[in-house]
Parts: sequence; C-alpha cells; structure tokens
Amino acid sequence: MKPIYIQDVTLRDGMHAIRHQYGKEKLKEIAIALDRAKVDAIEIAHGDGLAGSSFNYGFGAHTDWDWLKGIKEELTHAKLTTLILPGIATIHDLKKARDLGVESVRVATHCTEADISAQHIHAAKEMGMDVGGFLMMAHMNEPKKLAEQAKLMESYGADCVYVTDSAGALLMDGVIDRIKAFKDVLKEETEIGIHCHHNLSLGVANTIVAMQHGANRLDASLAGMGAGAGNAPLEVLIACLNKMNVSQNSDLYQLMDIADDIIRPLQARPVRVDRETLSLGYAGVYSSFLLHSERAAQKYGLDTREILVELGKRKMVGGQEDMIIDVALDISKQK
Repeated sequence: MKPIYIQDVTLRDGMHAIRHQYGKEKLKEIAIALDRAKVDAIEIAHGDGLAGSSFNYGFGAHTDWDWLKGIKEELTHAKLTTLILPGIATIHDLKKARDLGVESVRVATHCTEADISAQHIHAAKEMGMDVGGFLMMAHMNEPKKLAEQAKLMESYGADCVYVTDSAGALLMDGVIDRIKAFKDVLKEETEIGIHCHHNLSLGVANTIVAMQHGANRLDASLAGMGAGAGNAPLEVLIACLNKMNVSQNSDLYQLMDIADDIIRPLQARPVRVDRETLSLGYAGVYSSFLLHSERAAQKYGLDTREILVELGKRKMVGGQEDMIIDVALDISKQK
C-alpha cells in the first residue's frame, strides 16, 4: 500500500463556509499551524479554485495571490497546493501560483468532463508540478464510466485521480465500487485520492473505506470546514486512523486544538449536518449551492429544502449557481 498522504482543504474548500472571507493573517496563522501538525499538503485558493472570486461564485476578501504570498516560506513539512477549474482559471493563473511557491495542483472537472482537463494537466506537468485529477460530483457517474474518465486524466499526465463526492451523496458501497473501478484501469504507479463531503454524516466513513480499498491521498478539513455540512473532519479522520494503527504523519492533539480554538470561532453558520445540509446529500446537490439556495429561499419565502431537491431533480452541477434563482422563481409560480 502506498503511504497515506493527508491533504488539508480548510483554506480552499473551507472558504465556502465563510463566504471566502479569510483574512490574510488568519489564513497564514492556520497554514503555519497545519504545517506544524504535519499534514502532508495544504490547499489554498478561493473555494472555487484559482480566479474563482466573482459575482457568480462569491467575491473573496482577498485575491488568491494575496492569500498565497509568503506562505511557502513558512512551511517546513507540508506541500503548498491549490486547485484549478478549467473555464474559470487559466494556465497563466497557474503559472502565477507556481511562482508563489505552489508545488501541487488539482485540476477539477465535472465527473463526465475529464477531456477539458488535458491542457491544464499538461501545462502543470511541464511546470514540474505534482498533479491530481479531481472528478467532481462523482455520484452522478457510474463506477465504470467514472473510471474511464479517470483513465483520461491519467493519460494526460495526472499523478493521482480523485473520487470527489462534492454532494456528500455517496454511500459506502458507492465509494468502494468507484475505488475498485479505478484500481481496475489505472496504472499501478497512479495514486488514487478521495474527497468526501459530510452531508450524510459519512465523510469519515467513506474516506476510510476508500483507503481500505486502495485510496492513499485522503482529503479532510479542520472541524469539517467546507461547503454544506463540510468535508470529512480532519481531526476525526486522524483519530480513526490512529485507532486503526494506520501510519500517517499528522499530530491529532494539535489538530484538535486548531479546530476548536481557531476554526470553529470563524463559523458564522455552524458547519454541521442539519435539515438544509442533510438535504444536499439526500438530493445529490453540489455542496456549495447551500448558501446561494438559503438566500434565494429567504428572498422568495420558500423552504430551502424545496430548492435543493428541485436542483437535484434537474441535475444541476457546479457552475450553474445562477440557475438557483430561476429554480426559486419557478417554485414560487407553482404555489
């Protein structure tokens, strides 16, 4: 089994939980604390990746470059990483991040659109970066076909490909089937990653079963910081791995302290499983739709759950946030 690699996403996916409003000094404080706790990689960017700050996705408190600047020099253990979505950020943006010390990048696409990642994966490899393919909304593609998409990313040069449960909608068998399908088609040297949201309270369980069936790059965030009910909580994941005697580098007590003392006080809306975030996983809806849907529900006098379930029926995916208002208006007209 390949060594377990813990990638923290508190400072990227966690951006969603506070509407991308991390202050520069607070972000730096958290990155340094994570590095001291010996996570293997720290991902930093707007919640929707480099250049995600926009009217559609939400404006960040700072630019990606402001957040990234000066971080690499502070790290003694962890790799500085970022995420890029083709169609939002460009290769020029990726070069700028590389010049600020980013060593690794995940190139994210919808689970049926791996072909649009080719140019970005090639470019990242030419820059000497470690590259992961990130197949989002993995529940929306059956295991065999998802594995075909993973094979495409591998053919473009990806060092690792992720099963990315962006909606927190997969049950454990669904995760296992997808990891097995990846194992069937990917080269032995290609690593497999898992990124789980916690909307059905399965973020940690799904991460562990993925690891047991061949995934070695495991995503998580402090206090579950992330969209919807958040990601697999990092400190809980590490506690479970310790109890399982799985070898990894992270310091559990330090992570517990950062989660409780630094991260939770930042959460204006607690990151937890509640009626709205549970509805995300139940409906199979992209986790970052939550705050947009709550605002639309408040504006039009609707139940947020109605909007989320309808978005799920329409199979809306990341990038279609502007359609949430249309869905809310349609529901209002039907009443």
